[in-house]
Parts: sequence; structure tokens; C-alpha cells
Amino acid sequence: MMKSLQKLFSPLLALSILLGGQTFIHQAIAQPPGQQRAPLPPIPIKGDTTHTLTRHFKLATNTKIAPYANGFIHRWLVLEPIKKDIARNNIFTDNYLRSEFKNNNFSEDYLMIPKAGEMVKVGNESLKWYALDSKTFNFNLFNFSYDINKPKYGLLFWLVTVIDCSEEIQNVRMTAGCNSGGMFWLNGQEVLMLSGDRDMIVDNVASPLLTLKKGRNIIRGAVINGPGMANFCLRFIDKSDKPVKNISISKD
Repeated sequence: MMKSLQKLFSPLLALSILLGGQTFIHQAIAQPPGQQRAPLPPIPIKGDTTHTLTRHFKLATNTKIAPYANGFIHRWLVLEPIKKDIARNNIFTDNYLRSEFKNNNFSEDYLMIPKAGEMVKVGNESLKWYALDSKTFNFNLFNFSYDINKPKYGLLFWLVTVIDCSEEIQNVRMTAGCNSGGMFWLNGQEVLMLSGDRDMIVDNVASPLLTLKKGRNIIRGAVINGPGMANFCLRFIDKSDKPVKNISISKD
């Protein structure tokens, strides 16, 4: 199965690796568990000194959209990041991620769909929801945080999106890649765990076979990172490892 995935998506894997020198830098200096990562150089936002959100994203409208041709889901409600004191990313074990996401959760109702502009409180912080369409197949959280004048490193992001299906779709898998750690839930059930010090690689992890029900399906996600880029991509693939595209994406 994994060999098949790698063969099918090798061009996309190469694309993700070539997204820029930033990603290359991270792959080049990745450290095995238990070893501390060397200090990272600053990651510049090339050509953008104005903190412009629409440079990397479009504001989501009320019109449903299709996923990209390669199946990637690019419309997400994203909460302003929660600042975390994280010196290195190799602390992201399964237990660490479960504890951090539980203790910094905006709601225990995993079927809740926030509204764009809504404010929620996490700990002592009041944070705002945005509804955005990424202009690229991946959703760059580092750029999002920069664009809204928030810190760039040591951050936890919450994400929600809604997938609408005109009919039930059986035997699909949710796949994702993220930088660095993350978890994703479908309709309130945990389906993906991305622990460890990872770089964002397309289809890095895949869920067991799932069913997308007819009507509305809610995806909740959480991504956390210390130093370096924060980034993720997600899609569904069928039993033949082909992207699922007969779905629509909304924010409500």
C-alpha cells in the first residue's frame, strides 16, 4: 500500500520538497528523536513586508467550492494561534500532543463549526476565527500567523472545515502531512495522529478506510510547532489511491 502511494504521488512529494528553500532547510537538518535540533535561521517572508493576509489566502465566501484538482482541501476556518513555549519539536510524542490539544482546546464539542470573526477564549487568550481559502494546495500557517501580526514560532493552531457529499462515499482514506505535529478528527472521531518532528510531506500518514456520509462531514484539526515552519495539507483518497474530488467544501 505505501509503495503504491509513494509511486502515485511521487510528483507531489517532489513538489512539496521543492516548495522552497525553507522546507529544504528543515529536511536537511532534521534530527532523530532524542537529539536537539540546531538553531534555525530566520525564515523570511520574501517580498512581503506588509503583513497582507490576501497575499497567501482568499477570504472564504458563502459559496461552496470544490477541492483542488489533486483533491487537496484548501478552505479552512483557522483560529489565531495559541502561543506555546516550545524549544524543540522532538518532544511531540502522542501523549504530549493529546495533552496539549486537550488542555488548549476551544471546545470539547468536535462537531462545533465556528463562525468567521467569532471570538473564543483559550486559557487567558481571546482569539479570533478566520475563514480562508489557501491559494496553494497546502495551508501555510506560518504565513497566516505572520500576516495577522502574530508570533511566528512556538504556536498551536486549531482548524475546522466542512465537507459536503451528495451521496455516501465509502472506502476512502484521509491523508495528511504537517510540520511539525498534529491531529485530525472526522465527525468527532480521531482519525490521524502526526507525532514527532516532521516536515510537511504529501500523504505522510493515511487513516484506515472511512466512510464520508451523505450531507455534511466536519473535519477538526490541530497543528503545533516550535521553531521553524508551520504548515499542513490534507485530502481524501480512494481505494485506488486516487484523490476524492466529488465533494464540496464550505465554512458553515
